[in-house]
Amino acid sequence: MTACAFTSATTTGPEGAPAPGCVITADGSYAARLALDGASWYPERWTLDGPEPYAVALPVNQPEEPGTEVQPLADGRVLVHRVAAGRHTFSLLYPTGPGTGERLLGAVECATQGTRLRLLPPAPTGDRAFALEVDQGASAVWLVAGGARGPERVAQVPGRCSGGVWLDRTGRLLAVDRTPQDRGPTKTVVVDLERGGEVSPLLQIADGSNDRLLLADPDSGLLLIRSDAPSPGRERLGWGVLGSTLPVRFPECLRLDRPVTPFAIQPGQALTPESCAVALRIDGPAGSWVGVWRPVNRRVHQLAAPTGWLAGAGLWTRDGVLRLPYAAGAVRCGVARLEVPGAAVAAPARETGETGERPVPRPPEPSVARPVTLQQALSPRRADAAPTPLVWIRKRQAPAGSRDGFPGHAQGQGGSRGTTPPAPGTAVVAAR
Repeated sequence: MTACAFTSATTTGPEGAPAPGCVITADGSYAARLALDGASWYPERWTLDGPEPYAVALPVNQPEEPGTEVQPLADGRVLVHRVAAGRHTFSLLYPTGPGTGERLLGAVECATQGTRLRLLPPAPTGDRAFALEVDQGASAVWLVAGGARGPERVAQVPGRCSGGVWLDRTGRLLAVDRTPQDRGPTKTVVVDLERGGEVSPLLQIADGSNDRLLLADPDSGLLLIRSDAPSPGRERLGWGVLGSTLPVRFPECLRLDRPVTPFAIQPGQALTPESCAVALRIDGPAGSWVGVWRPVNRRVHQLAAPTGWLAGAGLWTRDGVLRLPYAAGAVRCGVARLEVPGAAVAAPARETGETGERPVPRPPEPSVARPVTLQQALSPRRADAAPTPLVWIRKRQAPAGSRDGFPGHAQGQGGSRGTTPPAPGTAVVAAR
């Protein structure tokens, strides 16, 4: 039996953000990553919706390049995006007994030097896959899997686009961060894939600010935003609610003086977006660890990640359990279940994998601030603060709301800003 090193290819995501160690379908049933066998990379599919997670290797006739993109579909097949001499090819891989079956889907030619094409996050329906092509002055959205005739361009967007966040569960509304050809400020726009790629604005916090959408939850409408509106020249994390005219807030507790990337939002909180738990990837010189934050609590709980965590990958259950995929030692495919600190005392977290189940050290329960109501959490700031940012939802919707101050900008610094991740069995709280 060949010994495999449980390592994932590491790449850089949009706008320099670290790419996750694996990609998970929107419904959480499958994951896919590039794994390393000696010196050769190969696609690997994880099944996550059974009693225990398990992995299936999907090698083909020749090893993959480290930059090859993989993405699982809801039916268990894995999309592979390969690049060679400006030609982007797409294939579907699936297990066939002892081997790997491969279905070629077609290719996209990018003859212009400097043109980039990458896969967008998994579509909510799970039966299609999209890619974003970025040229010098324009961008295009491609349907690369699930179409009738191979790769098909479905939208054209003026300007250079990055990011990519789905706003609904039908795969119709795609938010991208667009930079105009004149290199003006970056703003998030919505591309309607069922109306010929019609583009409308989504975020407009300040005229000259760079406003990017990082995550969105279709159930609650919670938005995670990165913008330099409250601190010109320095981007900060903020949150708002899709369809709301209330101001975007930039909590002081999210200023950790190190790279922080949100990667998962708790689903199923339709009427209470401020209570949604958000998982954060925190990167430091000693590695990556996990942060958990809820708008209503205004605190960041920093937790040690499981050994071998595929950093930046994970998903929430509706009842607030964070599932983190990992591979380390004898565990080829495992999922750690973290019941994070909250209003109620959680049961000890456990890890499950192909070698069984073992308990994970439970950090002591920190003190938690009393939750506040939505009205209190979104109350107007003092009149002497800077202008209040707004969220624009549709082109015809006029911005509304107070312009009395940037929420959170005048608050004090959060605590616990060390540069090393917390040790297993410990928890750090960065309070507002």
